[in-house]
Parts: sequence; C-alpha cells; structure tokens
Amino acid sequence: MQPNQYRDVRLEKLGKLKALGLDPWPRKAERTHGIAELAAAYADAEAWPNEKLEGLELTVSVMGRILTIREMGKSVFSHLTENGEKIQAFFRMNDLAEPGWELLKLLDMGDFISITGPLMRTKTGELSVRVKSIQFLSKALLPLPEKWHGLQDKEQRYRQRYLDLISNGDVLKTFQLRSRIVSAVRRFMEGQGYLEVETPMMQPIPGGATARPFITHHNALDMQLYLRIAPELYLKRLIVGGFEKVFEINRNFRNEGLSVRHNPEFTMMEMYEAGSDLRDMMTLTENLLSSVAREVMGSEQLPWGEQEISYSAPFRRLTMKDAIAEYGAIDRHQLEDGDSVRTLARSVHVEDVDKKSLGMLLGELFEHHAEKQLLQPTFITDYPIELSPLTKTLEGDDRFVDRFELFIGGMEIANAYSELNDPIDQMGRFQAQMDEREAGNDEAMHLDQDFITSLEHGFPPCGGEGIGIDRLVMLLTNSQSIRDVILFPLMRPPKPAESEEKE
Repeated sequence: MQPNQYRDVRLEKLGKLKALGLDPWPRKAERTHGIAELAAAYADAEAWPNEKLEGLELTVSVMGRILTIREMGKSVFSHLTENGEKIQAFFRMNDLAEPGWELLKLLDMGDFISITGPLMRTKTGELSVRVKSIQFLSKALLPLPEKWHGLQDKEQRYRQRYLDLISNGDVLKTFQLRSRIVSAVRRFMEGQGYLEVETPMMQPIPGGATARPFITHHNALDMQLYLRIAPELYLKRLIVGGFEKVFEINRNFRNEGLSVRHNPEFTMMEMYEAGSDLRDMMTLTENLLSSVAREVMGSEQLPWGEQEISYSAPFRRLTMKDAIAEYGAIDRHQLEDGDSVRTLARSVHVEDVDKKSLGMLLGELFEHHAEKQLLQPTFITDYPIELSPLTKTLEGDDRFVDRFELFIGGMEIANAYSELNDPIDQMGRFQAQMDEREAGNDEAMHLDQDFITSLEHGFPPCGGEGIGIDRLVMLLTNSQSIRDVILFPLMRPPKPAESEEKE
C-alpha cells in the first residue's frame, strides 16, 4: 500500500478506538518501570529463570512503541521499545480485560501503548510481560520504515532523524554515547578546577577565528549582529576580569560549505587558563582525551575505520616543517629557502603562489602532504605567524608562533595557543587582518577595539584551546561523517517531487 492507504486504514482504527470510548492520545501514561530498568535488572535468563520471576509476583506497567506484532492462534507476541531497549508483550485472549481482544486488533506497529501485567519469561527465554490490560498512548497514523531493512536512504535518515532513531539501533546508541562523551568532558574540566561559563552567541563584531560569519539584524536596536564564529575574545575578557580557569561548550556558526567533516553549525569547547602556556594545554588535552576514552568507551585503543587509534598519553609532537618533510619525503633544508618553498608549492598545484607569503605556503604544503596522514594523535607545532593572529611568537623567531593543532584520524581536533597578551602587538596584527579584508579576504578578522582595551588593562600569560566536540564524537564512536553525530545536520532543500517538477 501507499502511505496514504496505510493512513486511511489507521484512521479507520482510530475511529473504532473512539467508538469504544477510549482516548487515543491521553495526557499521562500508566507505568511503574522503564523498559531499560527491567532489562538491566532481569534480562539474565540464568539468574532469573521463569520460576524465579513468577515467584516475585511482580506486576509492572511499562510504556513503549510497538516494533513487531506476531499472531499465534489465541496468542499475540509484540515487542515494545523505549530508549533503545526492548521487552516482549505476551497477549493471551483469556488474560485481557475488556475490551480485550477487540482492542488488540486495533494495534499497529508504531503505536505507543502502556501494558500492565506480571513479569515472566517465555519458553524461548525472552523477558516478557503477560499483559492483563492495555492503554493506548499515541495512535500512529503513518507506518514505520520496512522492519527488516530499516531506514537506509541517507538523505531521508538525516531529514527524518526521528525515523532513523526508531529504525537503526546503532544510530540511537551513537547519540547516547555523544551525550555521555560531552558529560565526561564537562566532568573532567570541572575536576581540573575549570568554571563553565556562557558568552554571547550574537556578537556585534565577529572575532576569535578567521571565518566568514552569518549576519543577522536586530530590529529594536537597528544594528547588524553576527552569529559567533568563536567565543575566544569574550572568554579572554573573563581572564582579564579575574577568572583563572574558564571553559565553554557551545555552538559556533561559520558560513562555509558542507562536507563529511564540516557543518555550518557545530559544537566546540574552548578553555583558557591564566598562568599556563602551550605545553600545559598539551598535557591537559592528552589527559582529557585518554580519560574520556576510558570512561565512556572502556578503552584507550579504539577503532577508526579498519585501523586502530591509541589515546594513551603522551601524544606525538612534530613541528609543521618536520611533518611536511616526513610525510612529503622532502629535504628539511628546502623548507628554509623561500624559492624552494615556492617551487614545492607549485609542484602540488597551490594557487596564486606568488601572491602568498612563505608562511601561507607552508600551511598549504602541510595540508597537502601531512594532514591526512596523521592517524595517531599528533600535536603539530610552530605555525607561521600569518596563520595565527592571536598567538605569541616563538622565542628567538618572530616568524612563527607558539601554537599547536592536534590531528587524529587525519583531521584537526583541537587548536591551542600561548595567548598573545601584548595589546600593542595585538593591535598591529588586527591591522594586518584589516588590510587583508580590504584586499578582498572576507574571512580575515575584524578589529575589536573593546578587546584591545581589555588587554590594555592587563592580560596575564594564558594558555587557550578549542576542541571540536563533533569531531571528537566522530572519532570515539567510529563515525565517518559529521552528519552521523549531529542530530539535525543542515541539509540542502529537498528536490521537488517529479510531479511538482512537471508542473
């Protein structure tokens, strides 16, 4: 049948329910236990054989969605699910209270019901409820996806995530793990003495990263606002104000393309610690990731595709130039000579080589040769200053800055600095960014004069870092696309139906 035909059949059943004087959508469910609670306590058939269960004389009421219905003579077996756990409902004609068997005929897969009866185990060893009464909680007017194959079309899975969660148990488990991962990250940070804070999501000046922002307008104030691309400059203001350790887990928005690793709305954690530097951030990050892997996933050795990643500390450390040399099979000395760097960039088809600085070209060479090769956790350090306008320079070489990016599974997971706290130097770098904007780079930073003013009131030495939560969840759950770990990823508008296109 077509979906509208299924709906017509279910509407007919809905009418019969109402004719029996029953409310198909009541205000409250009758239940004494959750399905997961019963499964955790009594699923072990050896510990709880049927004789022992019946000896408890435990009558339960549970609610759930009907996944299966199977008739066997004067008995019906059904599976109910709640929060990813299942329990079997065992209906017998003589057990059911009025309207009894007539009510049973009005059930459909997808309906929410509450069942009440004693807990038991069938001959096949399955934990079940011998149903004495049924309460309709929500009559489903549309059918679930075909039960054996589930919801397979990826576009439909992302657009109708609710059906994806019903149909694919692994998907539900991934998002349950995501919640536990975020909770574990938060507990770790609090255990290190960090205070969680909240900073503005709408900002008059977008700052803290080089990215194209989303723009909106506040009518009452008649002013342009930007969805934040990073919370960095506000978190640093808190360090100026006297906080020692702060962190925030929240959304950032960047007006960029979609890919298996990019969603315009994504979750980041940023943290700042007064008195620390890049080395302290490295240690914190190693301990954080290994702790979360152990706590949530049960191991520091986890699969990534067909390979395995070790989250055991310490992680490997490489300078950007060393990584280019190692993974590009390039003589390290070539990276010290400007002409050689330009020749190497042309050999891998970098665009506009003559218009780019040597630092920018080193970044392009790293991305081409090394980034995707960094499977095991690796800190890449010593970035060119052109790529890091908010970072302290290296001692003895002001062409490079005290920054790391952490790569795992061939993608960037974290970005950290020994933060720039010289307001005069910072103003000069903002000016360079403004020059880039005037030259046409719409991802270059805006000048935030109030942030400069805050630095001029005194900003202590500080380590700061951002960690991509979505990508971290991807890694820990072995999910190859960011859309598989974001409940409702941004999607392109659906294509018109064929009939609409013809019109």
